[in-house]
Parts: sequence; C-alpha cells; structure tokens
Amino acid sequence: MEITIRWLSGNYIELLGAILGIAYVFFSIRQNILTWPVGLLTSILYVWVFLVSKLYADMGLQMYYVVISIYGWYEWVYGNKSDQTESLKVSRLTWRLGLVLAVISLAIFILIWVVLKNQTDSQAPVADALATSLSIVATWMLARKILEHWIVWIFVDAFSIGLFWYKGLFPTVILFAVYTVMAYIGYNEWKKDLAAEKVK
Repeated sequence: MEITIRWLSGNYIELLGAILGIAYVFFSIRQNILTWPVGLLTSILYVWVFLVSKLYADMGLQMYYVVISIYGWYEWVYGNKSDQTESLKVSRLTWRLGLVLAVISLAIFILIWVVLKNQTDSQAPVADALATSLSIVATWMLARKILEHWIVWIFVDAFSIGLFWYKGLFPTVILFAVYTVMAYIGYNEWKKDLAAEKVK
C-alpha cells in the first residue's frame, strides 16, 4: 500500500494526463466538441511528463497539440465551408492530399530526427521523431475531420507502446494500448457516420 501511495504521489501528473487522454479519444470518436478542451488540458500535462522523461520531440508535439486544439475547436464549429450554420462533416482523404501529407510527414521526421540526434540527449531519436511527425499530421487531419486520420493513429499508438515501455512510462503504455483499440473503434464509427451522410 505504501509503495502504491508513493508511486501515485510521484506520477499523479502522468496518471491524470492518461485519464484525460482516454476521455479525449472517447470524445473524438463521438465527434463531441469536448474533444478539444479536454485535449488541450491533456497536452499541457504531458508537456511536463515528456520534459522530465527527456522525450523532447514528444514534448514539442504536446506544445503543438495545445495550438492545434484551438484550431480544431474552431474548425469543428465553423469549418463547414458549404454551410456555416452546420458543423464540419467527416470526409475522405484524397490521393493528392495524401501525397502532400506523406511528403510533409517525411520532411518533419527528418528535421526532428536530425535535431534530436545532434542537439539533445534523446535516447530514442528515430522512434521519437517518427511518432512525432506522424502525430503532427494525424492531429491536423483530425481537426479537418478526415476519416483516415484514425489509420495513422492506429499505427502511431501501437508503435508508441514500445517507446514508452522502453522509457518506463507504464501509465502511458496502458494509455496508448487503450488508444490503439479506441482508434480502431473510431475509424469504424466515423466510417459509419460518413456512409450515413452519403445516404441523406
């Protein structure tokens, strides 16, 4: 019992971030606007967690999430260009946009990897850079309600389990295992929603 209390007192920020992170994905699946304020708070907590763990790219990613949460919040409310009175609808990724996002992901990956390798004491620069670059693009896709962002998240979340296990961030390992399952559920739920919209 004493060990548990000591562990909780030393890891309460990570644990709270993990709980809020699960709520964030749940709201994303439901396309609930609470996705963004909950995501904003989760990101603020994880800036600290990753700073302490020396996962600098992931820390920078959380700073990006703070900004993209504000953008996503606005887009989900006002981003429907065809009808400003309706919220943004789920859409599919076009081949052209997919190619652009792939090139952007690669460029971000190379940039982050080089910085981490040469300018920090990061212990996992390649893995950290890969997860971060794909997460940046996936979150932008979420803000635009592009269905395929869930596919990117399934990969990133499953991949990140190994990275966080290596760093001993066990509540975050559990969080990302849950994220992986929830991303799969989210993909199927959004796909159903998209099909329902086409029938209307």
